[in-house]
Amino acid sequence: MNRPISLAALTVLELAPPAMVRCAADAGYSHIGMRLIPATATEPQYDIVGDTPLLREVEAALADTGVKVLDAEIFRIQPGKRAADYEAAIATAARLGASELLVAGNDPDDARQIAAFAAFCELADSYGLGAVLEFMPWTDAKDLAAAARIVARSGCANAGVLIDPFHFSRSRSRLEDIARVPHTQLRYLQFCDVPAAIPPSMDAILAQARAERLFPGEGALDLVALLRAVPAGIPLSIEVPTQALARTVDATERARRALAATRRVLAQVGE
Repeated sequence: MNRPISLAALTVLELAPPAMVRCAADAGYSHIGMRLIPATATEPQYDIVGDTPLLREVEAALADTGVKVLDAEIFRIQPGKRAADYEAAIATAARLGASELLVAGNDPDDARQIAAFAAFCELADSYGLGAVLEFMPWTDAKDLAAAARIVARSGCANAGVLIDPFHFSRSRSRLEDIARVPHTQLRYLQFCDVPAAIPPSMDAILAQARAERLFPGEGALDLVALLRAVPAGIPLSIEVPTQALARTVDATERARRALAATRRVLAQVGE
């Protein structure tokens, strides 16, 4: 099975986008995830939305390496934010050849969040892109059940639910919850592993999510069961931030280790 495997930005966040493309190529990935909009104010900020010199440099790196873009992030549904506010970034994602937009739900008003997500999906669809809602326990789409409900109520054919094993574990979602999500809404899967113990506070969970995860197969999650619960062959986005390891191991080597670990888990499901 020729499953697409993508290097997520958070795994090698110290790299500027063109360097990330070349890192993915050197490490053996077929795709990358492009972070067009930073997740936090402390992350590196890049002038990559629109027809910028940096965007053209990324396009050249993609052309040179053959690496493709799987998804672009991170688009937040939040009060006071309209879908149209993101159109330049959505257009950039389409220009880069992405197929999915990663969305976070940050509006506590349920009805407003559903309506805003639907509007975002409609705009994404006009560019030929899917919109996947990633549940995270500190957001207003806290677990798989909540994300699946928002996606279902949006009524949009291009809407999906994104499962990240870290958030799946920390939100205490269950494998049986996956069976209730239509397979057409599981468009790709993030991949990582985590220690068994759930940190005692949401702040600690958030810190672990952004800085210290484990390579697939090196933690406590039943990733084989997770892979068997989702559609066979869906793309995997490897998101494994390891800030402590990054002090002594460069980005390309960490990316290689993450990919090798992923392939060991895939071998257990016959790939």
